[in-house]
Amino acid sequence: MNFELKSIGLEGAATEKCDALIVLVSQDFKAGKDDLSALLVQTLKSGDFETKAGKSLSLYRPAQASATRVVLVGVGSGSARDVRGALMSAVASVKSSALKKLVVCFAAPAREDAVRAVVTAVADTTYTYTTTKSKPEGRVLTKVLVTTTNASEVKNTFDRAVGIVVGAELTKEWANRPANHATPTLLAEAAQALAELPKISCEVLGPKEVAKLGMGSFMAVAQGSDQPLRFIILKYTGAAKTQAPTVLVGKGITFDCGGISIKPAAEMDEMKFDMSGAASVLGVFRSLAALKPAINVIGLIPACENMVNGRAVKPGDVVTSMSGQTIEILNTDAEGRLVLCDALTYAERFKPAAVVDIATLTGACVIALGGVRSGLFASQEALGTALFAAGESAQDGCWRMPLDEDYAEGLKTNFADVANLGGRAGGAIAAAKFLQRFTDKFPWAHLDIAGTAWKSGSAKGATGRPVGLLVEYLMTLAPAK
Repeated sequence: MNFELKSIGLEGAATEKCDALIVLVSQDFKAGKDDLSALLVQTLKSGDFETKAGKSLSLYRPAQASATRVVLVGVGSGSARDVRGALMSAVASVKSSALKKLVVCFAAPAREDAVRAVVTAVADTTYTYTTTKSKPEGRVLTKVLVTTTNASEVKNTFDRAVGIVVGAELTKEWANRPANHATPTLLAEAAQALAELPKISCEVLGPKEVAKLGMGSFMAVAQGSDQPLRFIILKYTGAAKTQAPTVLVGKGITFDCGGISIKPAAEMDEMKFDMSGAASVLGVFRSLAALKPAINVIGLIPACENMVNGRAVKPGDVVTSMSGQTIEILNTDAEGRLVLCDALTYAERFKPAAVVDIATLTGACVIALGGVRSGLFASQEALGTALFAAGESAQDGCWRMPLDEDYAEGLKTNFADVANLGGRAGGAIAAAKFLQRFTDKFPWAHLDIAGTAWKSGSAKGATGRPVGLLVEYLMTLAPAK
């Protein structure tokens, strides 16, 4: 799908030949002398249409426009929230097999956050998963033209939003795939395919190499599956090699049955989404290839299944992590932290400016924040502040959670240096405190995306989050052009 931005108003948008024209009308709308403006004034005066967010009026082949269908959409103040909600409804109303070209016109000068909302809303509403369908009916929309009279002022935001969408859709693709179509090996192949893009390279380590590194915690999770583990190392080199990279670590549990501490059968199919952190790292690298910022980024993905066989790790087993710390595994379903801790130790070799891990880590975070915001934990104030601000800007929000040392009390054990479980109360924080033990040598942040990476029910599917947040944060690290 191709996005384009043009600096034209209602009169110009009305002349565009397209299958649908959606006109976003805010309370700041001022009519021009063109026919479409006159039509808008008439509908407002008659009461058939309002600028209140969510109000709409559909027209078929009106004389005032070249579009087959025209939808007038109220967006209230013109904020990102109002624009996104109203536009998603409007796009859904015109989406059909005939919708190949769409024009979205701001009737008044657009806000930057609203332009970003248009791009993401159109992409989200028209996205369709097709990979494992025998008769796929994919997206037919190929061209989206966004018009506003102040296009030059919002172009940078528009371009960034388009770059983020490209990455988010790759994340959706891999997170949505069933586990037999997204094994650790296939995930590694997806990463290797990214290396065909400029400035990206990829290295994949197998069981022998991982064993040589001493990643005993990661290997313990993988040993219950017949699928061999993969440790994926992506590199984006957009700056001098002497510049310290930012490292992203994505949890890559391609299916999680819970191991010996097996999960209930209900909704276990959704555990194919347990590699959403890994998928988000793939998506970020795809966005980096599109946006080409002058920064260095490393992506680390420990990928394996958490399954049950005669070799599976057992509750009470003690394993030795790459850091040398021993871990008592009290619950085999707390496996994400076991693969992440070895990847965090591996990250030390890059002498990173910062490390951010991304994981569908705890149900406790879902209880705390629902599906609205991701949980954010940060060891340094500046890093936490920057990530929070990036989430707000990208409309991919997170919420800062505490890291008080008292929360680590539950991780104490008589049989190892640390236990992998700290009890039900404050479970998301205890998991973060576990990970923090492996991050002494760099600024570190943890994003718990268990509530935001996918939706359940009739809308079941990956959201592509937090690609927007991560890319926005990384772009702030690039020197201004």
